[in-house]
Amino acid sequence: MNKVISNADEAIRDIKDGMTLMLGGFGLCGIPENCINALVKKGTKDLTCISNNAGVDDFGIGLLLQKNQVKKMISSYVGENAEFERQLLSGELEVELIPQGTLATRCMAAGYGMPAIFTPAGVGTEVAKGKEIRNFNGKDYLMEMAFEADFAIVKAWKGDTMGNLIYKSTARNFNPLMAMGGKVTIAEVEELVPAGDLDPDQIHTPGIYVHRIFEGKNYEKRIEQRTVRSDNSK
Repeated sequence: MNKVISNADEAIRDIKDGMTLMLGGFGLCGIPENCINALVKKGTKDLTCISNNAGVDDFGIGLLLQKNQVKKMISSYVGENAEFERQLLSGELEVELIPQGTLATRCMAAGYGMPAIFTPAGVGTEVAKGKEIRNFNGKDYLMEMAFEADFAIVKAWKGDTMGNLIYKSTARNFNPLMAMGGKVTIAEVEELVPAGDLDPDQIHTPGIYVHRIFEGKNYEKRIEQRTVRSDNSK
């Protein structure tokens, strides 16, 4: 099975209006920049986006928000995007804010074929309204459903032609979980190598989860909040 495709435009060719997408990354680290830009160019709309965050105003998922292509955001942190805030407060955008651990575990459950998880996070809060609560060993747990995503779009440092992926540092946070969870998984990589070139002990996502892979280009790799040490030598 040939998983290698030429570019992001081909990768997202059959993502249609109204679909649900998982988008990997943590903050602006390890996000699928090429595929997001291709979706912006294509104009796909009414998307439900499952992501750790909503990007910033002029980068990442923020670009989709600027074009009003996102119908609903499912995230755990959205504090760096003024356009997101505006759409939320105006009622233009549906938002589901969930604890970060719950977000990660619902992604993992999708990949493992589990229909639901039980978590103590959110019990007794607004998050629990209308959801099932079960008691295990004297403690209440909230039932949360596994995500159902039409596509998972992830970004890796290296990949091979069989779809095996290696992530680097912080980019390893949500990408491996989401790579397992989509009905179709698209991987863009900084470097694409022949099958057999990657050390099997270093592979984070086995190729069995990946349906399409391509070598991306022109990565910006922005820093969301740059913090530097003050110069006390003067």
